[in-house]
Amino acid sequence: MVDYSKWKNIEISDDEDETHPNIDTPSLFRWRHQARVERMEEMKKEAEEIKKKKEETQRKVSQAKEKLAEAEKAGDANLKELKDSLAALEKEVEAIRKKQEEHEKKEKMAPWNVDTISQPGFAKTVINKKAPRPKDEQLTDEEKESRMKNFVKENEKNLKHFGMLRRYEDSRAFLREHLELVCEDTANYLVIWCINLEMEEKHDLMEHVAHQTICMQYILELAKQLDYDPRGCVDPFFSKIQIADPSYKKSFDDELDQFKDRIRRRAAEKIEEAIKEAEEEERKARIGPGGLDQLEVLESLPEKLRKCFETQDIQMLQDTIKEMDEEEANYHMKRCVAAGLWIPDAKKKEAEAVGEDEAGTSDEQSKP
Repeated sequence: MVDYSKWKNIEISDDEDETHPNIDTPSLFRWRHQARVERMEEMKKEAEEIKKKKEETQRKVSQAKEKLAEAEKAGDANLKELKDSLAALEKEVEAIRKKQEEHEKKEKMAPWNVDTISQPGFAKTVINKKAPRPKDEQLTDEEKESRMKNFVKENEKNLKHFGMLRRYEDSRAFLREHLELVCEDTANYLVIWCINLEMEEKHDLMEHVAHQTICMQYILELAKQLDYDPRGCVDPFFSKIQIADPSYKKSFDDELDQFKDRIRRRAAEKIEEAIKEAEEEERKARIGPGGLDQLEVLESLPEKLRKCFETQDIQMLQDTIKEMDEEEANYHMKRCVAAGLWIPDAKKKEAEAVGEDEAGTSDEQSKP
């Protein structure tokens, strides 16, 4: 029977395909390729050494057997010594044979990659058709936003649960139970959640969720590299990361650190944008009917005149204006009117507004 277990553990290609936006790591390919080449070279060197030692030991065994046969014919006194030497060599041959079997088993269990996957094992192969990777839907921004909202509405509880997991085994088991979460929308949700947590100054929790975000992005990237359905890449990813060689684990940790740095920068930018937006809204609210900023006009007034507006003392304002130069007083009061700090004939306008309201009420009551 053909053993298809090797297909469960395939190394990602080290080609230069486009990666996920949050995995912009050219070094990821370089480290992966370098580590794979070094492992293959070590395996090849070890196999050659075993083969060389086996051939040399077998040659010694043949020579020892020939010497023993000659000694038995001649009745040599060193017969026992020759037998012991032959027995030792045969034990060495057996040890080398076991070592060779272990090495062959190790080679068989090694993950396949772009260089080894195409080597023929037999003349005819029948392979089940793999699940294709879903094609990217051609959606408008509005449609993508709508899809994302519906996805979050239906799965937010499970999304948060996955984001709070830490152990690889727990994450693997949860995703296998909820394969609908293995998609771009989950990665996007986790990224947004990380930014919000950082903005709320929940730094430790942000770093926790960031780890899960990178796990999801690595699964999606693996699916892209293999042109495979992401749901079928859950087990291969977690199997690989749990037994990862130092270079692969380092690339994962480096990507995680870079992602957290990007989150911190983006959160700081959003906070700055929010502050500027709030300041702009506040400034717009201060703009008077003449287009001047109330605060700017107030701060530009002479100290005594400014105090009148701050205390809202009309009598003090009238007295201050009388004491000022007429031209200067007119200049500042026009600016105050344009900024809405002073409303000329305010009582008259208020009375007119009340009269219009009463007239409107009377008209309503007179309608049949």
